[in-house]
Amino acid sequence: MEEDKNYINLIRGDLTKASQAHNGMPDSVGMMNIKTANQTILEASLLPTPRALWDSFWYEGELSCLFADSNVGKSILAVQIADRIARTDNVLYLDFELSEKQFQLRYTNEHGELYTFPDKLYRVSIDCNQLLDANFEEAIIGGIEQMAVQTDCKIFIIDNLTYLCCAMEKGDAAGRLMIQLNNLKKRYALSILVLAHTPKRSLDCPITSNDLAGSKRLYNFFDSVFTIGKSAQDGGLRYVKQLKVRYGTFSHDADNVIVYEIDKVDAFL
Repeated sequence: MEEDKNYINLIRGDLTKASQAHNGMPDSVGMMNIKTANQTILEASLLPTPRALWDSFWYEGELSCLFADSNVGKSILAVQIADRIARTDNVLYLDFELSEKQFQLRYTNEHGELYTFPDKLYRVSIDCNQLLDANFEEAIIGGIEQMAVQTDCKIFIIDNLTYLCCAMEKGDAAGRLMIQLNNLKKRYALSILVLAHTPKRSLDCPITSNDLAGSKRLYNFFDSVFTIGKSAQDGGLRYVKQLKVRYGTFSHDADNVIVYEIDKVDAFL
């Protein structure tokens, strides 16, 4: 039945293409592709529906952002997300924050026992010696593209945005960065989660899109955005809140945040 439906939609798509040509409308002008709205949804209906990578916060094919203040738990949650996804899919975790020893200590219990991650989770670090004579931002973006080609991995977590763009406060630089990431996403069908900071802020105020450090252009380019806040009532509690959604449902807004406590269970932080 599904195959028959797809076959019918293919025929309908061909008819809409023919109609567009008959009406004298080209299918492209320069770098711009043109198609009818009907053809657009018919072709999209033949594609698989993106699956949720982590709850309703991050879906396949999305360029997503997780941001929070320093030492609130961005990297802890990001590794927890990576650990879950890597039980079924290869995940490349680009760790530009912690040294190998710092990472190891986070996942070692008081008896010296190490946590065992899924074999599909790979941690990526920078060889700083190779960056001495290179344009830093171009080298990082180029490295991500090379990894996408050579590993065929589709899921990337980047910790954090500061290493991708040293001039985030400048709108032009931020815009170029996001265009590059979006191009990589589309060209290689990637799912990318980027971690970012907030500037210093008061705990008495709710977190909004304006709290993402850097140019407003950054926020506009992301498919989905979620954030971690520290509870004003209990400093040991954290809450996770959705700010932007394109797939799925807006299910964890200010009235329905997820509440967490940072804890080490066995050797897993």
